[in-house]
Amino acid sequence: MTLDTSETLFTILASMNACGYDDGLNASDALRKQVRSEVVRASHDSDIALSAVGQLCQYYRDHARPDPSRNLAQFVSLALYLGDPPNFLPKVKEAELPPDAQNVIGFATLASGFYEEAGLHAIWQKHHDAYTHLTDRYHEPLSKTLFDAEIYLKLPSAGYLGRGFTVLLDPLGAPDQVNARNYGNDYFVVISPAGQELKMDQIRHTYLHYLLDPLALKYPATIKRLDPLLETVKRAPMEESFKVDTSLLVTECLVRAIEIRMQGSAKTPEALRTDAVEKSVEQGYILTRYFYDSLAQFEKDPEGIKNAYMDLLSGIDIKKEEKRAADTQFASEASPEVLSFARPKSAHLVAVAERRLAAGDMKAAQELAEKALNDGHEDAGRALFILAQVATANRDMAGAEGYFERALKATQEPKVVAWSHLYLGRIFDLQERRENALDEYHAALTAGAALPEVKAAAERGLQQPYEPSAPKK
Repeated sequence: MTLDTSETLFTILASMNACGYDDGLNASDALRKQVRSEVVRASHDSDIALSAVGQLCQYYRDHARPDPSRNLAQFVSLALYLGDPPNFLPKVKEAELPPDAQNVIGFATLASGFYEEAGLHAIWQKHHDAYTHLTDRYHEPLSKTLFDAEIYLKLPSAGYLGRGFTVLLDPLGAPDQVNARNYGNDYFVVISPAGQELKMDQIRHTYLHYLLDPLALKYPATIKRLDPLLETVKRAPMEESFKVDTSLLVTECLVRAIEIRMQGSAKTPEALRTDAVEKSVEQGYILTRYFYDSLAQFEKDPEGIKNAYMDLLSGIDIKKEEKRAADTQFASEASPEVLSFARPKSAHLVAVAERRLAAGDMKAAQELAEKALNDGHEDAGRALFILAQVATANRDMAGAEGYFERALKATQEPKVVAWSHLYLGRIFDLQERRENALDEYHAALTAGAALPEVKAAAERGLQQPYEPSAPKK
């Protein structure tokens, strides 16, 4: 676990503040107003600095969202994907950024220019001791919160080599908002502290995901057994990601059950905990009751969650939980999820569609891919590629051809490009359009040079026309 500050995050937030971002200003730490005033003064020190801030702020106004939480969230996502000053270059390809960060990627270049012209590094250095004091102030309570979670689960985080959990503090944002992210093996919580409060509940929620998410991935077959439960929560108000991915739903229910059992003390009335469980179920987290009851026995046993996890999953009675869901009057709305998952929502539906396709569930794969495509923030290339594969499986060659061609226009991802060209080559061969097929095989060979399967298949296609394998008798 790391409690830290970031000059990159500071730069993005300071740039926003220079452009009129003032959400939660009156409730913020006094350091925010001090830094703001210095940044504003620096932005007027020269004509060049004034020009830089003018361009920066025009971009900010054009891309600001009316919802304060979503507005801050997109710039936090951007900051977490940017490298060190002074260039602030993205750590990944633009296509791999979360959709909200993609929306404001141009802000990084403008902030880099503003950083140089307004001398933000000098302002950062001037207040570095104050930022260090923030981390010192919150280190002990944060460590206790995370340690208590490990003790409850009987699961030391030291066993999680290769993974990271980082809490970043910066007072330049709205203090009432918490931004938690899961990017690959790394988890981040970005908080703007004010006073003594540090939103420990949200930090613990993210940390429980950090500890428990890998367990769900270890038992895919057992998780898949619970897929029927997704049908029971389609009417629930919770976020869409929980309705299409069983592992996310299971883990979120377990996290919520743990939080309820850990809240308060031994003297906390059971009625309060029961009420919290019911509210969780009514939002769609239907396994919260099961996990809450099962954890009572877990608390008595000496074995840790790693050993108990499989038994917890195996003990779920699908019919019973389906009936529980059927008898539940779902709430009209759900509390927002603290953590944005490793795969942004835009990529999440596509990932689930790919898994359904691999499992042979063409109908579900098609529905999810169409939904992802209509969402508008999806990876359109991958969604179209899935629809093309479904059309191919359904022997709809005209539909498949159209989807593959659209996928090529919508993406630059080498794997999608290479396979789309290869499949188009085979379709053209079946239509006896050999010259067109050869063009596609050459294109597949170029795009798929680093993909052995594509390379071998393209070379076969260049040597002789494609013929489908005879059906097995």
